[in-house]
This record gives sequence, C-alpha cells and structure tokens, in this order.
Amino acid sequence: MAVDLPPAFGFVALAAVTYCVLDVWMGIQVGKARKRYNVPYPKLYAIESENKDANKFNCIQRGHQNSLEKMPVFFLLLILGGLQHPIASAILGVLYSLARYFYFTGYSTGVPENRLTYGKYNFLALLGLMFCTVSLAWHLLFQVSNAE
Repeated sequence: MAVDLPPAFGFVALAAVTYCVLDVWMGIQVGKARKRYNVPYPKLYAIESENKDANKFNCIQRGHQNSLEKMPVFFLLLILGGLQHPIASAILGVLYSLARYFYFTGYSTGVPENRLTYGKYNFLALLGLMFCTVSLAWHLLFQVSNAE
C-alpha cells in the first residue's frame, strides 16, 4: 500500500528537524553545566547537601529532561496532524520549538517559575497539533465509512 504524502509535508519534516536541533543544543547546555557546576556522570541530578550550585544545575537538567519527556507526544502529533494539515502542523511545530526554547532558557535561570513566562505557550501549540490530529482521524473515519 502506497502512502501519498501532501506536497507541503516537507515543512512538517523541517519542523521536526527544528526540534531535533533544539534538543541537541539543550543537551550541550547540560554538558556545559556539568563542568561548570561540577556534577559528574552518571549523576542525573546534583545533591544540594553536596553541591552549593545544585539548584542551578538541576534546573538546567530538568528543563532538558522535561523536553525529552514531551518529545514522543510532540513528534506523534506533528507527524499525524501533518498528514491532514501540513502547513498548520509545521507552523505549530515551529511555535512549539520556540516555546520549548523559552521554557528551557527560563528554567535555566535557576528560578523554576521563569520557565512559564513564554514557555507556557508550548501547550497551545500541542493543543493545535491535537486538533490537527483529531481532524485526520475524523477524515479517515468518515472516508472509510463512505467507502464501505
């Protein structure tokens, strides 16, 4: 069975790559923070009783970790929604990446509340991608029911 992708689906692929670049950049920032705050591998987080800069490092690490936790949902919604609405999904994907950048940089200040200044808008982008994906499901279900 051949799958015909919409011609604009290339923009969806570029939006996915945008997030991959952001993820690599965040990983590099965590690596730099490990050296700066003396948190050796394999420790995932610094312990406050052992490191005076634990909160600062942990905020940087947590900002990246949270982005990794959300990545599968983002990619799933981006790709599925992009099959029905490639332009809208690509735009929402880029907006999501921008919001995740601000989420990470806000968190990296060492004040966890700063992650939400502009980072909170990543949820709106995800919501938009959910609508695109539900539209795909609706279209597929309606198309199948007509064919039968």
